[in-house]
Amino acid sequence: MSIPILSTKLFIPPPRPQAVRRDRLTDRLNEGLRRKLTLISASAGFGKTTLAGQWLAGCDRPAAWLSLDEEDNDPARFLAYFVAALRTVSPNIGEGVLGVLQSPQLPPLEAIMTSLINDIFSLEASFIFVLDDYHAIEAEPIHRAIHFLIEQLPPGMHLVLSTRKAPGFPLAKLRARDQLTELRVPDLRFNRIEASLFLNRVMELELSPESVALLEARTEGWVAGLQLAALSSRGRQDADGFVRDFTGNHPYIVDYLMEEVLQRQPEKVQKFLLVTSILERMCGSLCDAVLGMKEGEPDGQTVLRSLEQTNLFVVPLDDERRWYRYHHLFAELLQRRLRLAGGEEELHGRASVWYEDEGFELEAFRHAAAAGDVDRAARLIEGRGMPLIFRGAAVPVLDWLKSLPEPELSARPALGVLYASALLFVGRMADAEPRLLDAEAAMRAMDLGDRGRDLIGHIASIRATVAVAMHQADVIMEQSRRALDHLHPGNLPVRTATTWALGYAYQLRGDRAAAGRAYAEALAVSEKIGHYIIGVMSALGLGSVQEGANRLELAADTYRSVLRKVGEAPLPAVCEAHLGLARISYQRNELDEAWRHWRAGARFAPLLENTDRELACELFLFRLKLAQDDEAGASAAVAKAELLAERHGFLHRLPEIAAARADLLLREGDAEKAAELVRRHELPLCQARLCLARGDWTAALVLLEPLRRRMEESGWEDERLRALIVESLARKAAGEGNQALELLRNALTLAEPGGFVRIFVDEGEPMERLLSDAFERGIKRGYTANLLAAFRSAIPKVQPLVEPLSERELEVLRLVAQGLSNQEIGERLFLALSSVKGHNRNIFGKLQVLRRTEAVARARELGLL
Repeated sequence: MSIPILSTKLFIPPPRPQAVRRDRLTDRLNEGLRRKLTLISASAGFGKTTLAGQWLAGCDRPAAWLSLDEEDNDPARFLAYFVAALRTVSPNIGEGVLGVLQSPQLPPLEAIMTSLINDIFSLEASFIFVLDDYHAIEAEPIHRAIHFLIEQLPPGMHLVLSTRKAPGFPLAKLRARDQLTELRVPDLRFNRIEASLFLNRVMELELSPESVALLEARTEGWVAGLQLAALSSRGRQDADGFVRDFTGNHPYIVDYLMEEVLQRQPEKVQKFLLVTSILERMCGSLCDAVLGMKEGEPDGQTVLRSLEQTNLFVVPLDDERRWYRYHHLFAELLQRRLRLAGGEEELHGRASVWYEDEGFELEAFRHAAAAGDVDRAARLIEGRGMPLIFRGAAVPVLDWLKSLPEPELSARPALGVLYASALLFVGRMADAEPRLLDAEAAMRAMDLGDRGRDLIGHIASIRATVAVAMHQADVIMEQSRRALDHLHPGNLPVRTATTWALGYAYQLRGDRAAAGRAYAEALAVSEKIGHYIIGVMSALGLGSVQEGANRLELAADTYRSVLRKVGEAPLPAVCEAHLGLARISYQRNELDEAWRHWRAGARFAPLLENTDRELACELFLFRLKLAQDDEAGASAAVAKAELLAERHGFLHRLPEIAAARADLLLREGDAEKAAELVRRHELPLCQARLCLARGDWTAALVLLEPLRRRMEESGWEDERLRALIVESLARKAAGEGNQALELLRNALTLAEPGGFVRIFVDEGEPMERLLSDAFERGIKRGYTANLLAAFRSAIPKVQPLVEPLSERELEVLRLVAQGLSNQEIGERLFLALSSVKGHNRNIFGKLQVLRRTEAVARARELGLL
């Protein structure tokens, strides 16, 4: 489900036929198009929106417009409208971002902006994007995202911010680079000529030049003040006398003029204005519902059009004149008076009913909350089959729950559970448990029947999800089963999330078949009910199970389906899809493709807070570096993985890290340190390799044969394949050639359907010799020939130089080829600048060249790069 879009927020206000032309300002706006940003900043009532609309009407560039309000501090809502506004310029832009907006927890907005910026770069026509009323935005993530957008702004886009206060990001650099045009209060004030045109021509007051000058001075050119003064003086015989008697500072002027305007309206109009002031935007039928309109009374649409015709501070929001809003200052006065009169709660309740009937559940919830109708608000949070917190509305729901008194929450355990769920979705996992304990305590004193059982299940589901982040298989299993036992059969969103968590617990325990069944079930139901994020997570889990079963093509299809589902949206969870495809490409010896997917995954991994995905990227980088014969790079990757595990307490990853470190130690000939690591972490396959390195074939076989049988019994096909390969090498080394070839035959049978290559090539020369024997015996000749060809392509090229380059000189040469300066090379390799220059001299001498470019070209000819 998507966030409903009100098109009124995207409506560019048209210039009024009699509005005062402000050529001096539109000329500056046109001149500012060569810069990145235009800032129109002044307090309320200075005509910022009118000026921007007037300018765009005469500008030859297409424009997107977004009118902001306080509700847009919810990142999901802000992004939904941001993309909708962009689509008024280019209908297909932002396609990939829309799916991620249904995620309960958004990725960082800078990441989403990156996707949108890439889309904008593809547009051919230049355009203008106006963010009106930007002062309504207080959310720091949105400020950072807009600042990021400005920093990376495509050349065809010009951004305009209209705001009452300075935006929440720095402007100094933009000023220094001449990338900012600013229109502030001194620019926006009406000068005397503009004030005279407005008062006498537009408002038809026929004031004397002296009165115009006096009113212009007393309002300080404040457009709203001039308009309010003009409205107040209408119908007076001595308008000039009114102006002369009018004094006061801004706050008092505003209150006085507002009172004058409001009190001069007929009683029925005053009632209409007061009652409808609770609405952010209004149409006729909504006004009728809030007013409780009786037969024979003017309908809301007629009244709205009448207010517009009399310039009574209503602003049209669409071309059909269906939707309107009040001038902000006028609305504030009306709301202040309504609070004094009382009765707001009933009006908000009526608005909530109208919005629910029209399908705007979030707006219905907001008005129910404002009405103090806790039962209704709680029901609306549940949504129609999909709770609001699952649709990106966790922030407003959480804000409302925080506003409730503790006794109210204690009396309603369902709200306590919703509170914990909302905390979970905004990443505050540690704060969820106290809310769950409070809810459980309240439930013990109540008889809630079936509803109570469902709440018990929801509580358990939340605890299972918290345990997923901690990789606590036993806790996940216990809480997931409890949840599924208690949840109502119709509570599919929570049941599906629980089934996914159960799949993860099975996977942690090594029961891959059960994990696959749970993930497949969660995926099927998620797609049926539109549970976007659980659908993505279930597919990723299913892909990993398929990969572990050596079904590489099926796993690749599953991972690709995730990427298609997400599209270009920067959902960090796609990190795992890219890593899966990287692993599969690596095994098939498609190293360029493996690198491509690794880079894509590594870009998103740091955005997945409280997960081990960044560590997983480093462990896979270790493999890629070894495939390049770059042991230094491989060692650095393992070191970073060790650091991440220590810093974040990822104890479950320590055996895998130890295996990688032991592999490096064996390559370096340090069997003693490798043995210590292997013993500490109980790594039987590594222990067998260590025995092989020492020439102790018997000890290796004692470990390998039972290991292989255990993997067969467990159904761990990937580990079974590895054990078969190492055991075949051990049998060959022990002089048991026939048994070695039989084991290799079994390994080839398992590996061929998936197209495995690297699992054999990474074993090096002993495996190449064994495969040659297999080829001679006619064992799977086609597949064996392909593997032997891969060995030949993987053999490092011998340097055809009289004096070969050292490893350090090769490192320097690779960085030279990347275009790094001597200083940058020194920083990268921790070398003094003089040392880098010395290496360069040696490289040039050995290659018999004089310049960097010649060195790179010569090295490529020789196959060194």
